[in-house]
Amino acid sequence: MNAHPIPTMERLKHIVNTMQDRPVLVVGDIMLDRFVYGQVDRISPESPVPVLSIKRENKMLGGAGNALASLKGLKTKADIISVIGDDAEGQIIRDELSALNVDPDCLISDPARPTTIKTRFLAGHQQLLRTDYEDKKPISGDVEEKILKKAGSLIHNAKAVLISDYGKGLLTQTVIRALIDLAKKQDIPVIVDPKGLDFSIYSGATAITPNKKELSEATQNSAVDTDQQVVKAASRLIEACNLQAVIATRSKDGMSIIEKDRTGTPLHLRTTALDVFDVSGAGDVVIATITAAMAAGASLAEAGALANIAGGIAVSKVGTTPIRARELTDSLTHEDTETLLRSASYGQSRIERERSAPVLDFEEAKEQVNRWKARGLQIGFTNGCFDILHLGHVSYLNEARNHCDRLVIGLNTDASVKALKGEDRPVHHEESRAAVLSALGSVDMVVLFGGKGEQDDQTANALIACLHPDIYFKGGDYHEDDVPETPIVKKYGGRVKILSAFEGHSTSAAIDRIKNKAA
Repeated sequence: MNAHPIPTMERLKHIVNTMQDRPVLVVGDIMLDRFVYGQVDRISPESPVPVLSIKRENKMLGGAGNALASLKGLKTKADIISVIGDDAEGQIIRDELSALNVDPDCLISDPARPTTIKTRFLAGHQQLLRTDYEDKKPISGDVEEKILKKAGSLIHNAKAVLISDYGKGLLTQTVIRALIDLAKKQDIPVIVDPKGLDFSIYSGATAITPNKKELSEATQNSAVDTDQQVVKAASRLIEACNLQAVIATRSKDGMSIIEKDRTGTPLHLRTTALDVFDVSGAGDVVIATITAAMAAGASLAEAGALANIAGGIAVSKVGTTPIRARELTDSLTHEDTETLLRSASYGQSRIERERSAPVLDFEEAKEQVNRWKARGLQIGFTNGCFDILHLGHVSYLNEARNHCDRLVIGLNTDASVKALKGEDRPVHHEESRAAVLSALGSVDMVVLFGGKGEQDDQTANALIACLHPDIYFKGGDYHEDDVPETPIVKKYGGRVKILSAFEGHSTSAAIDRIKNKAA
C-alpha cells in the first residue's frame, strides 16, 4: 500500500491559488443563523431565569449557506441548490446570496415549510439559549424533481460537489443517490457532510467528513479516542457503505484521512488552535476547504492539510464566520510544511504571530474585534491621516492605548487625505503610513477608510458602525459635541473620550518648516 505523500509548501500555495474561480456545486440544507447579543443584569421576577437586555442582532447564512460563504471566501465560483420557505427569512437568505454574487434562483421556495432559523442568545460571549425554528419532514416528490432538474443543469460545469446534510428534509435518499450518480458520470468528486446513523445512503461518495461523535454512532458506538480506533471505525464505514474515503474531524486531535485503497497508511493531521472562541460552523469551513481544494486538483491528503489549517482559523473566530483564501495563504507563509502538518502551533492566527499590527479590511477587522470582545477586552478606536508621524501623534496614541486593551487605528486613504488636505498631500502614501503605524507598540490594528473625492464622506462613521469600538478617542483640541463621529458612537452605546492636547506638534507645521528650510 502506498503512503500518503507529505504536501509541500509550494504545492499547498499553488492549490489555494488554483481554487480561484473553480466552479463548485453545493446542495444541502440552507438556514438563517441569528445571533442576538445583550447583557444580563437581573433575574426575572416571574421565574428563576436571566433577563437578557438585547443590544444588537446579526443575521448570516447558516448550514449549507455557511459552507457556501467559505467557498466564496476561498474565491471559488460556487452555486447552491436548497429549499427555503415562502417567508421573510427566505427573502433574507436570497438577499444574502445576492450579496455574495450567488444566483438566488437556485433556491426552491416551498410554501409548505418554513425557512430554517437557528437563533442564539448571548450575554457577552456566553451563549444562554439556542432556539430552532424548522420543519424536518422530507421534501415532497415535486420539490425533489425541481432540485434534481437544477442539479442536472449546473453539475456539467462543476469541478466538485459538496453535499451538506443537516437532516432538515432536503436530502432524501432519492436526491442523494441521484446527485452522487450525476457526479460520477461527470467524473468529479463528491464530498459529504453526513447526518444520521446510516451512512450507506452516501454510497459511492468520494469522501464523507464525520466528526468523532458521528463516526462512533455510525459504527454501533465504536470507541474513537485513539488513532487506531478512528482508523478501525472509518475502515468499517468504508467497507460497509462503499465509500472511497473517510475524513474524520477530531476536534483538538486534528483530522484523520482513511482511504479505501490506503487503509494501512492513514494520515493523521494534528492541530491546536491557540484561541478557541466558537466552534459554530467550523465543520462547514473544513468541508468547504476540502471541496475547494479537490476542485483545484488536490489529493485528499493535500485537501486535508489545508482544511486542518482552515479549521484552526475557524474556531478562533466568533460565530459562523467563513474562511478566506488570504487567511490560508498567510498561514502557509508563516509555517513550514512539517509544522503545518504536525506541530501544535498549526492554524495559529496571524495577529498572534506577527510582531507588527496587521492592516486589515473592514470585514477582517470586524472579525478580529469580535474575537477580542469575546475575550472581554475593551476596544479603543481613533482615526486620522497620520501623514508625517511626530511626537504629538505618538504621545496621543500611547495615551489612548492606556485607556483600552486593544487600539484600532482608522487611517485615511490617499484619496481621502487629498480631499481633506489638498492636492499636495499626503506626503507619504497609504502603504507607508500604515506600515509606520503598525510598527508602534501602542497600535493593535490599522484599517484604511475614506471617500474618493471632496463630495464624499470623509468621516470614520462607516468604519465605526462596522466595528462598534467601546471607546472613541479624539485629541484635546476637539470638544465631544463637535466631533462628527460622536452620534454614531453613542447610538450603539459606545463612549467618546477626549484626550490631552499636544500643542506645538502638527504635520502642517512640520511641512512648513521643511519648505522654509528648503527656501
